[in-house]
Amino acid sequence: MKNTKFAWVALFALAWSCGPKTSENSVTETVIEEVLVAENSLTEDEKADGWMLLFDGVNTDGWRAFNGDSFPSDGWVVEDGSLKALGKGGDIGGDIVFGPVEFEEFEMEWTWKISPGGNSGVLYHVVEDPKYKAPYETGPEYQMIDQLGFTDPLEKWQSIGADYAMTEPDYEGVVKEAGEWNTSRIILSEKGSSYYLNGKKTVEFVPYSEEWTAARNSGKWNDFPDYAISKTGLISLQDHGAQTWFKNIKIRKL
Repeated sequence: MKNTKFAWVALFALAWSCGPKTSENSVTETVIEEVLVAENSLTEDEKADGWMLLFDGVNTDGWRAFNGDSFPSDGWVVEDGSLKALGKGGDIGGDIVFGPVEFEEFEMEWTWKISPGGNSGVLYHVVEDPKYKAPYETGPEYQMIDQLGFTDPLEKWQSIGADYAMTEPDYEGVVKEAGEWNTSRIILSEKGSSYYLNGKKTVEFVPYSEEWTAARNSGKWNDFPDYAISKTGLISLQDHGAQTWFKNIKIRKL
């Protein structure tokens, strides 16, 4: 039995010595297949997770002027798969809303770019009524602005990625030149909310908390008693006098 055992060991050793060897310097390549998703579309996983597309790149269905009943084609157009503000708006007038659905707690993403020196934003919980002249009288705003090229000095609360005039943002390292595409995101929940710019969290806050209420009741919003009072409302895109492009606008209720 001992001789048989040694024979098997010798045979195994011979097979190992004659077999293929892996070089210490060999490189194993991993091929990652990139899945391309068409602009202004949802993946099957996103559909299953409850995402809703607000713009398909072609039609303006669902969008209309704030306090209006039709799409303002004199101030907004579809251009190369983007919903484009022509920059004819101002402090009052020019903004549009997505009319069919109101949102309470939600997650929203969109892609955007702005012309040099431009200023714009996305607003939510917007309430329509003839007594309101603009969406910002009721709806909080994700600030979009040419941070690098705006002509006037910007306060921190006016800066890109801010919860406008409420929570100052941290945008270091993710600001792009005017005319370049950005990706933004809002997560809005009473448990805790946050804004993102190009993958970085810029602000974090708890709506209706003591700190949030203190900001709400001071400074900028003293003249707007109905600002951020409603916990549900419409999504609005702002034309604040600058050409601005929006696409890949999607949202889901939380």
